[in-house]
Amino acid sequence: MNGDIQNLEEKFTNSYSESAEVPFQLFGEWLALAEKSEPNDPNAMSVATVDENGMPNVRMLLLKGYSPQGFVFYTNFESTKGIEISKQPKVALCFHWKSLRRQVRVRGNVVRVTEDQADEYYSSRPRKSRIGAWASKQSRPLESRFALEKEVAKYAAKYAVGDIPRPEYWSGCTLQPLEIEFWHDRAFRLHDRFVFKRETAQDDWDKVRLYP
Repeated sequence: MNGDIQNLEEKFTNSYSESAEVPFQLFGEWLALAEKSEPNDPNAMSVATVDENGMPNVRMLLLKGYSPQGFVFYTNFESTKGIEISKQPKVALCFHWKSLRRQVRVRGNVVRVTEDQADEYYSSRPRKSRIGAWASKQSRPLESRFALEKEVAKYAAKYAVGDIPRPEYWSGCTLQPLEIEFWHDRAFRLHDRFVFKRETAQDDWDKVRLYP
């Protein structure tokens, strides 16, 4: 751990839990610290959804943006995840930064990003990733790897020249949080836990310390 990370670590250990009143500011500080210490994908998060029978599903995604309006990620809305979000737009996230011994849990309601937002992010992706969005019938049975490679070749030929349009089924979500919990490992399992809660996305936050 270099000197900058150690200084930030000491700062947050000593002051974050008592002084933080705005969860997104604190989240941003923790994420910035993770970007310096995590070996891979500091923006990785688990995303939990439920199906129509209430059975949960969870998988790893990458956070693509955050602001006081919420946490943003993108998906194929014809996938299992996308279908579940469309039918039950309540989602939970979990960030775990092993190098920092910290965790952030988020729960809230999901709304789709605007068409312009989806287009802007889609156009920023590598060309092969945009081809993949067309080629992959995400979550559906695949007869062989060769079948997938044929689909990739088909769309690569179709969009060999010029822009690659965004599929209608591919878009983004903004999770508007109602709860954000910060957890920081401390000695003898006497961890620091704070949760920020509100009734609606328009309300102010209340902060509560929790037993570890």
